Amino acid sequence: MKQEKMTRFIRTEDVDKKWYVIDAEDKVLGRLAAKAARIIRGKEKPLFTPNMDTGDFVIVINADKVKMTGKRELQKTYFSHSGYPGGVRIRTFQEMKEKNPSFIIENAIRGMLPKNRLGKKIIKHLKVYAGTEHPHKAQKPETISI
Repeated sequence: MKQEKMTRFIRTEDVDKKWYVIDAEDKVLGRLAAKAARIIRGKEKPLFTPNMDTGDFVIVINADKVKMTGKRELQKTYFSHSGYPGGVRIRTFQEMKEKNPSFIIENAIRGMLPKNRLGKKIIKHLKVYAGTEHPHKAQKPETISI
């Protein structure tokens, strides 16, 4: 006799959301972003459901001390356009690291999440800070090493 496999549907109330802290000091950007994206998406949990927000919250500290391997720090550029003729703005990794270091990590993680309503919802579970302090101590976050 064959046993039927049942698809389980998880309710939003049944998902246990945790908080995690990742220290980005001397970590490679891509590896850090991949780990954070998996946690935010919920793929680290056995209850993962692709169409639901089953992920946890991630706090990234020391965003200004993240690094890249090889010549990537010199070659990586960030492109934006204002919508006006000649409105192209290209910034290097070093410029972004000085002006807005949290954007580097947010941009890398956003690129690894779904490009739909769910992705827009779960990117809000990411908190990035340039320094070592964060205002989420009340949530008692666990530290993750990469």
